[in-house]
Amino acid sequence: MIPVITIDGPSGSGKGTISQLVADRLGWHFLDSGAIYRVLGLAAERVGITAQQIPELVALARGLDLCFQGEKVLLENEDVSHLIRTELAGNAASKVAAVPEVRAALLDWQRGYAKAPGLVADGRDMGTVVFPDAAIKIFLTASAEERALRRYKQLKEKDLDANLGSLIAEIQERDDRDQNRSVAPLIAPAAALEIESTSLSIKEVLELVLDRVQETCPELDISATQ
Repeated sequence: MIPVITIDGPSGSGKGTISQLVADRLGWHFLDSGAIYRVLGLAAERVGITAQQIPELVALARGLDLCFQGEKVLLENEDVSHLIRTELAGNAASKVAAVPEVRAALLDWQRGYAKAPGLVADGRDMGTVVFPDAAIKIFLTASAEERALRRYKQLKEKDLDANLGSLIAEIQERDDRDQNRSVAPLIAPAAALEIESTSLSIKEVLELVLDRVQETCPELDISATQ
């Protein structure tokens, strides 16, 4: 059995940052499941496949030429790491992720990422569907306004245009779609540690997560990995 930590939550909750930090601290593998759907959304857009064309979308998902190399995400050997982090890519990902057949097609790919010594999996249904037997489950959230503000600051730091009001509306729209889809809706897994991070720093959230890891798996020497 490969130990798995799942960290789920809505867009902008900080789950990606925290997941990577936890994986680095433990020396474990890291799965950014959202990147998979973002890459699929990008690939579908490039070939003109919509979320309504389910057979074509499923075929694309099954044959997705996707590779992770450290922080790089490669689609057919092209580095698309920055392309998939746009709000447009995020919305495309949310639409294709709402298709049950697509989620089923990508399930085995995600589960196959669990390798020794362990895996930290970041997403929206990691603890409920993909790794329901994970030893440790975390659910991160924050207000839509705070998540939009975080995204706004990120875009401004990159000298990209951004409108805070539009970002809030996009996040609320995506939350509604993710929470109300028929398959694997965005919900807190049973027995998950729920962290409301609106007023917390990254360091504070990380400490809460690592405390849960240490409580649940005392055999892991967290202090030795700092």
